[in-house]
Amino acid sequence: MEFLERPDAQLIIGVAVAAVAVGATAYFYFSSKKSKVCLNPEEFRAFKLVKRTQLSHNVAKFRFELPTPTSVLGLPIGQHISCRGKDSQGEEVVKPYTPTTLDSDIGYFELVIKMYPQGRMSHHFREMREGDYMEVKGPKGRFKYHPGQVRAFGMLAGGSGITPMFQVARAILENPNDVTKVHLIYANVTSEDILLKEELEGLTANYPDRFKVYYVLNQPPEEWSGGVGFVSKEMIQAHCPAPADDIKILRCGPPPMNKAMAAHLEALGYSPEMQFQF
Repeated sequence: MEFLERPDAQLIIGVAVAAVAVGATAYFYFSSKKSKVCLNPEEFRAFKLVKRTQLSHNVAKFRFELPTPTSVLGLPIGQHISCRGKDSQGEEVVKPYTPTTLDSDIGYFELVIKMYPQGRMSHHFREMREGDYMEVKGPKGRFKYHPGQVRAFGMLAGGSGITPMFQVARAILENPNDVTKVHLIYANVTSEDILLKEELEGLTANYPDRFKVYYVLNQPPEEWSGGVGFVSKEMIQAHCPAPADDIKILRCGPPPMNKAMAAHLEALGYSPEMQFQF
């Protein structure tokens, strides 16, 4: 009791309590850090669909819940996951997809899926309802990124090939320590086919000096200021960084587009080291 009456007693007790609190917080943080990562590259894990948002007649956004509100998927920038489901014949099918969310989005991950009439995995997504589970494995992919890796990225995307581009662009732009610039050319058939249009426009508005997007349509509306037809060498020259050791061009689209873009880039002087295809 005499100790408690001393003038410095409350200060000593306060410091001790604070130290215990800090220690407990640190222990919780570091001990739970590993358990927050949900992906496993060796085994499929099931995640619950908690929200399905129909974006158009054949495109929907699927939000999957992670085990806890503080869980993260654990997907490195530019890599993808494998999703397992069943086709219309009940046979197992596995296909890669890139989430549009990052590990800064805790407690969930999202996929924006374009469902094709004859697509085997498209059938599985078309039949999914809130409360159903999706089996996922990963991470997978050869792409590796760290801030300052290049001065600028050029991105050539077609259709649903926008998802890895969006993931990489968002990770770069939302990192305050990353000054990399991103130049995107995004090709589609019609304006209704443009995926993540609102999100892309948001990046343009928030990072006008670091993010540029140029849309190309095969069948543009009457009033259209973007590109028309297929992505050409001239479009790449006008809207992507010129060949240099400190830039890289990323490609992701249908096989015919990827083949055409590879030929354009070679003709323009981009070496293999300056290119990457998802």
